[in-house]
Amino acid sequence: MSYGIDQTELVREAASYVDRILRGANPGELPVQLPTKYHLVINIRAAKALGLNIPNSMQLLADEVIE
Repeated sequence: MSYGIDQTELVREAASYVDRILRGANPGELPVQLPTKYHLVINIRAAKALGLNIPNSMQLLADEVIE
């Protein structure tokens, strides 16, 4: 199981910061923003190999399920 930030969204936010800086904004005055989108990935094959049972309700919440 992995729960982490969406890399694509992170790159988009970085591009927004670069745009602001190139337009003359002071980098020290730009707000710090936390990631807004996260991904939950569950590897069912690895869980079964470890003898773990992942409930169906958890699998339905996942963004990606690897079987």
